[in-house]
Amino acid sequence: MKQFKTESKRILDLMINSIYTNKEIFLRELISNASDAIDKLHFASLTDSSVDTDFKIEIKADKTARTLTVSDNGIGMTKEELEKNLGTIAESGTLAFKNKSEEKTDLIGQFGVGFYSAFMVAKKIEVLSRAYGSEEAFKWVSSGAEGYTVEAAEKEHIGTEIKLYMRDKDEDCDYDEFLQEYFLKNLIKKYSDYIRYPIVMDVTKSRVKENPDKKEGDKDEYETYTESETLNSMVPLWKKKKTEITAEQYNDFYKSKFHDFSDPIKTFHFNIEGNINYTALLFIPEHTPFDYYQKDYQKGLQLYSNGVLIMDKCSDLIPDCFGFIKGVVDSQDLSLNISREMLQHDRQLKAIAGGLEKKLVAELKKFMESDRETYDKFFKEFGLSLKFGVYNNFGLKKEELKDLLLFHSSTEDKQVSFKEYVGRMKADQKYIYYACGDSVEKIARLPQTELLKEKGYEILYMPDNVDEFVVKTLTSYEDKEFRSAGAKDLGLESEAEKEDIKNKSEENKEMFGFIRDALNGAVKEVRLSSRMKNNAVCLTADGEVSLEMEKVFKSMKNASPVPVSAEKVLELNPDHKLFGKLKQLFETDKDKLKSYAKLLYAEALITEGMEIEKPDEFVSVLTDVLSE
Repeated sequence: MKQFKTESKRILDLMINSIYTNKEIFLRELISNASDAIDKLHFASLTDSSVDTDFKIEIKADKTARTLTVSDNGIGMTKEELEKNLGTIAESGTLAFKNKSEEKTDLIGQFGVGFYSAFMVAKKIEVLSRAYGSEEAFKWVSSGAEGYTVEAAEKEHIGTEIKLYMRDKDEDCDYDEFLQEYFLKNLIKKYSDYIRYPIVMDVTKSRVKENPDKKEGDKDEYETYTESETLNSMVPLWKKKKTEITAEQYNDFYKSKFHDFSDPIKTFHFNIEGNINYTALLFIPEHTPFDYYQKDYQKGLQLYSNGVLIMDKCSDLIPDCFGFIKGVVDSQDLSLNISREMLQHDRQLKAIAGGLEKKLVAELKKFMESDRETYDKFFKEFGLSLKFGVYNNFGLKKEELKDLLLFHSSTEDKQVSFKEYVGRMKADQKYIYYACGDSVEKIARLPQTELLKEKGYEILYMPDNVDEFVVKTLTSYEDKEFRSAGAKDLGLESEAEKEDIKNKSEENKEMFGFIRDALNGAVKEVRLSSRMKNNAVCLTADGEVSLEMEKVFKSMKNASPVPVSAEKVLELNPDHKLFGKLKQLFETDKDKLKSYAKLLYAEALITEGMEIEKPDEFVSVLTDVLSE
């Protein structure tokens, strides 16, 4: 028995127990190595017409003998190459061939360690190989770090056959699983579906048994049989020319790959060339995944290196705001670690992610412009994710995402963009007006919006919890400041109106103070407002925390131990008949005015969609007033 030239048992144990994170990877590695061997022979066939180019990779599982065999009709290995490539850990024939070849070749294996991953599942490995141009064959046998043997053998055709003697079942793994037909098919589909050569295996099937004596009414009898079946697709859809792919093919690929019953609402397919070349095939689902907004939702794109799956969900490829995107990214320029399970250089991943993000933003803008009806449907499903993207990370992505947002318009009765709103603004309009609430219907009825509507100003209705955080993050759009319908100054009052409000406020200063005190600190201030036309009272807020923000903070499960509250202002309509009643009570019955103050405050809370702080007190006061 020969010893491994460069490594000890400890190093081999490290290879098979630490470098690879899951045992099923071994099949990907062996198939990739087989593909490399065929690539080399294919290269030789360009100058040698005698080479049989009916290339394939065969998988055979023997449950009785508990062996799994992976064979190819590729370049094969001589005795010297067996000892060099398999007797020395990290000696790669693929890398040497790649370095020697003047022509660019897309070879998968470069490190010479993938083969050893088979020891994770095999207690003994036999490698039978006959090299191209040789009449001799040799068998390499090893049971692990103890060493290996190489001896002459018989093999009819050139190529390599790797036979794994599976480990016995233990508490960590049932190794017989890797001999199951369905399991092998799934592994090949998952990791090696786009290997460019057919991967074939005898598959058990069922058919109706021929019965010449069958009579009418007799039931069909079935028999099982085996048939060689190609298990991989070979050519990835994303590597085909876009002009050759139909919409149906895109849809079928999406539904099959990502287990969805519905067609995607939008498909993006593009090739990026630069420092790192890659192809991306991305899809927007028709509907939001049921768990999309849950913490344990796993976003990410499938990452391929030259058609071989490296990561099933590479979260670093896509920002959180585009987490709903499903798809694949394939690049031959990735620098992988020796296990081919992860990237060696973060900069490569960052470069791809940055390019994808820019491309997606551009494509979504085109989508909005070219098919607005479908974009509206998309935004209904995933708009919230884009809004969070604006707000997250202190507005890092706000400039990229702001033109993708839509909000309900008070005048158009549909979703509109900031750009569309600004394009319709009145010549003298200073602000982009918005109003927040629980729903579009409730916002439309808010007293704070009455003056804006009367004067014909468009209002953006914002019913989502994150909406006000979005506009606070943006602050403005095209130099137009966002202004809440509940803001102290809407910029609409004439100087005469301002003066009138000022004078009336001064006249009723004492009454406002009395009402504020009667509410026991619930409001910061009581003041007059000209924003209402039909309503007698409304709530607004001073400071950075709005009423809507307060509601959001209160609804959070992990709320701060210190409550976040808005500085509430109770606004009264001086033109409403109730205001005259309040003035009268202030002069004649201050106790009753206290009751009125509490009722008006409760009314304002209800209108705003906020909870009455003391419902029992409210009911008691209301009953007393109604009983008079």
